[in-house]
Amino acid sequence: MSIEVSTELPSLELTFTRTDLVRYAGASGDFNPIHHSDHAAHALGLDGVLAHGMLTMGRALRVVTDWVGDPARVVAYGVRFTKPVPVPDDGVGTVVTVNGRVTGVADGVATVSIEAVCGEAKVLGSAVAEVRVA
Repeated sequence: MSIEVSTELPSLELTFTRTDLVRYAGASGDFNPIHHSDHAAHALGLDGVLAHGMLTMGRALRVVTDWVGDPARVVAYGVRFTKPVPVPDDGVGTVVTVNGRVTGVADGVATVSIEAVCGEAKVLGSAVAEVRVA
């Protein structure tokens, strides 16, 4: 695989539904009610239910794993959570658009900057993955 700096990865649209949040809560053990109850979210001053940050982080990495073809090639990944992902109870959910761009290549490892946006809000900051390409 020949990779160069500035290579754009194929864009990815991720849909988050309330069902996804319930499934993730069961898998992760994170049953914080702000991830499933509008009542609990409103009581804390939130507009509504929010996706788990770690779910957003994990699913956003797919932009890299789909591109490279093998999740085992990821050698490092880190993000900063900048904005929450609201998930309405409408049966449709919300969409997060994820893009990636190669910002460096050295010793067979590509550094990929990832951008995840929900509506107009950037939901992950400083999102960077390192992936073995050789």
